[in-house]
Amino acid sequence: MRDLPDIITLSIPAFLLLIVLERVSYLLHRDDDEVGYGGADTATSLAMGLGSIGADLLWKVPIAAAYAVLYALTPLRAGGSWWIWPLLLIAQDFCYYWSHRSHHVIRILWACHVVHHSSQRFNLSTALRQPWTGLTSWIFYIPLILLGVHPAVLAFLGSVNLLYQFWIHTERIDRMPRWYEAVFNTPSHHRVHHASQGSYLDRNFGGILIVWDRLFGSFAPERERCVYGLTKNINSYNPLRVAFHEYAAIGRDLRTVRGWRNRLGVLFRPPGWQPATGAAPAGVTATGTTTTGDAALRAADLSPRAEPAASGPG
Repeated sequence: MRDLPDIITLSIPAFLLLIVLERVSYLLHRDDDEVGYGGADTATSLAMGLGSIGADLLWKVPIAAAYAVLYALTPLRAGGSWWIWPLLLIAQDFCYYWSHRSHHVIRILWACHVVHHSSQRFNLSTALRQPWTGLTSWIFYIPLILLGVHPAVLAFLGSVNLLYQFWIHTERIDRMPRWYEAVFNTPSHHRVHHASQGSYLDRNFGGILIVWDRLFGSFAPERERCVYGLTKNINSYNPLRVAFHEYAAIGRDLRTVRGWRNRLGVLFRPPGWQPATGAAPAGVTATGTTTTGDAALRAADLSPRAEPAASGPG
């Protein structure tokens, strides 16, 4: 198969340029700067992005090997006609939706994805705040491999999806045209996804398309200004802590609970789950667990954070 370009690597200069331009826009409107950029926060996001590049090189080896074996075993082949590419991109986005949603509701998967939600700011640099343990998503794309999608094509489609999502990490764009908002993921939809108030938690999981959220009941429109971050923020700019804090919290909870059923619950139930009796709710006690999602609020019996009055982009 002809080599496909590494569009993420090729786009890095454009990413950095757009981050600089967005930062300048906040400097020109200082009244908005408190919700725009913070020096330490931006540095952490960039460090997480650089670290993820190196980590991904490591994780790609076993993933590529597994995909190669599965691709060799399946008798199907997706073909290379021009019209197949839009269909493959839609299929990849569908798998991405379920991968993304699962990474919010299964705690061991959330331990990876929480990195991306750990900033209390929302700007283009937040898009680069990526995890270093990205070995948890590949299983969601196995159906595409079994349908005959070449692993290199799947990798390219994933890069297109990731590239699209860069520009939606901003507060500088209010709303897109109504028809676009109805079909595609936009800055407005993605602000909701990164928000931590109760009405916004665990919503808008789509990558390129927002139609999956509308179809499967996880859509929420932006109605009030978003409060970004986690329901219990880690308040740290240390990249190592950002990358691994939830794994450490899971380890502490595993030592606290008793019985294999409860230990499996710590790993595979939603963030904030707790046994019927025993340890206190994750995310509110000395366990230090960081939680998000409706399940976390229910488990901890917490109210959503005080929310500012609705104004502007949420």
